[in-house]
Amino acid sequence: MAQNGNPNVDPRSGFCKSNSIFYSKRNPLAHPPNHSLDVTTFLSSQAHHGKIAFVDASTGRHLTFADLWRAVDSVATCLSDMGVRKGHVILILSPNSIFFPVVCLAVMSFGAIITTTNPLNTQSEIAKQIADSKPVLAFTTFQLTPKLAELNLRIVLLDEQSNPAVQNVRIVATLEEMMKKQPSGTRVRDRVNQDDTATLLYSSGTTGTSKGVVGTHRSLIAMAQNVQVRFQLEEGDNRFLCTLPMFHIYGLALFVVALLAFGTTVVILPKFEIQSMLSAIEKYRVKYLPLVPPILVPLLNNADQIRSKYDVSSLQTISSGGAPLSKEVIEMFVEKYPTITILQAYGLTESTAIGTSTNSLEESRRYGTAGLLAPDMEAKIVDPETGEALPVNRTGELWLRGPPIMKGYLNNAEATASTLDSEGWLKTGDLCHIDEDGFIFVVAPAELEALLLTHPEISDAAVIPFPDKDVGQYPMAYVVRKAESNLSEGAVVDFVAEQVAPYKRIRRVAFVPSIPKNQSGKILRRDLVQLATSQL
Repeated sequence: MAQNGNPNVDPRSGFCKSNSIFYSKRNPLAHPPNHSLDVTTFLSSQAHHGKIAFVDASTGRHLTFADLWRAVDSVATCLSDMGVRKGHVILILSPNSIFFPVVCLAVMSFGAIITTTNPLNTQSEIAKQIADSKPVLAFTTFQLTPKLAELNLRIVLLDEQSNPAVQNVRIVATLEEMMKKQPSGTRVRDRVNQDDTATLLYSSGTTGTSKGVVGTHRSLIAMAQNVQVRFQLEEGDNRFLCTLPMFHIYGLALFVVALLAFGTTVVILPKFEIQSMLSAIEKYRVKYLPLVPPILVPLLNNADQIRSKYDVSSLQTISSGGAPLSKEVIEMFVEKYPTITILQAYGLTESTAIGTSTNSLEESRRYGTAGLLAPDMEAKIVDPETGEALPVNRTGELWLRGPPIMKGYLNNAEATASTLDSEGWLKTGDLCHIDEDGFIFVVAPAELEALLLTHPEISDAAVIPFPDKDVGQYPMAYVVRKAESNLSEGAVVDFVAEQVAPYKRIRRVAFVPSIPKNQSGKILRRDLVQLATSQL
């Protein structure tokens, strides 16, 4: 148990009475002691016997590990020749592909910084991110080049195009050309440290402009080590299916980075469709399927048809992130897919997708839990009004600290200060409690949100802790009314009050056009907390 041998730490809960910190009950990780280490070198130096690194499920085109590292070296050489140096930002605007990791790993290998953006973003949204992050170069597909028009940004095409003539864009190379370059052992390379910035991912906040989350080489290395422990990956044929967008932290940290350390084959879906996913599982004998709850639902609802049409017998583990699964969903899944273990996890962009997880079906069956703290992570449960750190089974805001936590938000000292304190604690904005066995429960919001969604005039809802000088905090609801509805605050309050215990009652309601969520469907509660408290 990773509790520092402290006699004040309760071995059952992980809670330390002397400082009110919860320590992880997972075994600690052997983090690389070499400070001068970039994540690409860490990954490429791991000894394994993996053959195929990435395969495109739609075309069958693949990269072996040898192909991958050769391509990474070649692209890094070309970037160096183009004048890209440590600290420069490179943008990638692309759907999932086997070349997405090549670009990211090449960029990070010499201390440059990768920033990603959603291909569905508008030209103006992308322009805002470019204005904030100031990339010196962009990688994109021919089809997406119009979104970078008139931005005077050098562009490398990720796909083959016989006539790459596009108005108002500066195409300077293709990735195919770069990958053919002979790697140079003499190119300019600055020393890269684990604490240097590796990624700049933008949270999709709605309280003003989205914020650039500054992630480090250390946080990505810690993510990779967490993944090995969580999925108990050893040498062998460990095939994962990538259904998640690689531009998002969950997809990037897992599929672009972490799994490479263990010789794992990643089967990539360029575009998500349920039939394509099932066909890929059957064709490539996929064992592991990380996903988000919206993908899990059709697997449950159509289980009989799926099993009659597709051979999914290779699947061993499904891991769900983004929102907690209910008892009903877990038990239905176990009933319909008895040979598959279902796991859950909780994490944020700001924590490199690391926070808590269930690592076995037994842990997942502690219904409503987001799991135990990840290795080397620490937590506090804090009263949002008084700042007091609370003990076991008390509800407050979850704070996290550990190697995967971000450095801060780019060019946004105010947002950084409100989210990350001077001791490195990340304030998640999520209302939680930790039980006597160390399991974390993101409590009231999920339960109350599910209840609110049963109201015939509510189309979406989110619940946050609202500070109050008398009770510490109480639940506040953000509600999206259905069209033509004139639902009132009082009606919402009464609807909930009739069905829950007094301490769970909604005391405040705000009506909004939409609920802010990230790409994996997780409600951005921290943004809503900031919105609510800014109006006090």
